[in-house]
Amino acid sequence: MALFSRNPKKETKAKKSSAAATPRTKTREATTAIRARAAVALTAPWISEKALIGTEKGVYVFAVSHVATKGDIARAIETVYKVVPRSVRIVNLPGKRVSRRTTSGVALRPRRRKAYVYLKKGDTIQFA
Repeated sequence: MALFSRNPKKETKAKKSSAAATPRTKTREATTAIRARAAVALTAPWISEKALIGTEKGVYVFAVSHVATKGDIARAIETVYKVVPRSVRIVNLPGKRVSRRTTSGVALRPRRRKAYVYLKKGDTIQFA
């Protein structure tokens, strides 16, 4: 009757609460493989007026690779800037059609990808 009982198992709740109660606050030691992956994940800081306004609130914007995941970006921020991000959000920007003064008439700008990195209060990143 264990399959149909209405009593939740206490062991599973205890395991979930202990895993959720330990946030990542410690930076990892960077090995050569992690540094190489970080170099591929982060392309450059995204410099725009909107991005500079966000830095006052602890939100930093980076141009990232198309194959980089949120975990890769978080690890790259940890290794390069020695700061643990609170969260990472990724935005895919489509390529835009641009008119040209040639016989073809139309060109396509490349697609891009950027990541918004949220830091805790008091943490900052220095680009220069």
